[in-house]
Amino acid sequence: MLNQFSRTELILGKEAMNKLSASRVAVFGIGGVGGYTVEALVRSGVGAVDLIDDDRICLTNINRQIYATHKTVGRYKVDAARERIADINPSAVVRTYKTFYTAETAGQFDFHEYDYIVDAIDTVTGKLLLAVNADAAGTPIISSMGAGNKVDPTAFKVADIYETSVCPLAKVMRHELRTRGIKKLKVVYSEEPPITPVDDMAISCRAHCICPPGTVRKCTQRRQIPGSNAFVPSVAGLIIAGEVIKDLTHTDVPSGGSA
Repeated sequence: MLNQFSRTELILGKEAMNKLSASRVAVFGIGGVGGYTVEALVRSGVGAVDLIDDDRICLTNINRQIYATHKTVGRYKVDAARERIADINPSAVVRTYKTFYTAETAGQFDFHEYDYIVDAIDTVTGKLLLAVNADAAGTPIISSMGAGNKVDPTAFKVADIYETSVCPLAKVMRHELRTRGIKKLKVVYSEEPPITPVDDMAISCRAHCICPPGTVRKCTQRRQIPGSNAFVPSVAGLIIAGEVIKDLTHTDVPSGGSA
């Protein structure tokens, strides 16, 4: 029967669509990268998604985040995402968590419940914890490496963390994962050397913080505000979604370069 996923079914087939409908994916971080991952997963027919993000939408998110508009500024990202998902697929099961993934909050999540985990958060500590806990649960995970301060969306590759190069975040992750005995981690990373952003205090969040009330991790706490754009984080997020769909359905969905 014709439905909103019929065009996808023409490519993947009925069995794959049934697998996606029965799958639950957790996306940690739904900003510039994770938001587009969620968008593509839901539009591909994934039946259940858990959205984990404690942040509210800021005016400076509008340049790159799919849930950020002037109408949604100040709202929790997970609330705006839930509303959009309901418009795309009213049957989708959505659980939201207004929390940041740390050792203190990790107990809220049972990784055995998930068919796949997406790491789209921006702290090394959180990324390492996600990788370690996913490994312990035997749950597939894909992690986004650095997407800020870059302008070439064609430079992304999909690889195991130990096969990455150039990306400074991937270098740190390789070292830390090795010390923790993690033997593999699927990642999306860029081989484009990061650009040093202009340190212009006239347009810097560090000097002109406009974070919505209640924001816990303000930009003023950062050593440097990364530059960003609409076309690099989004591509990383879509590549991640393609890898998740491919792995869940065991089909060869082109989604990015491979090392």
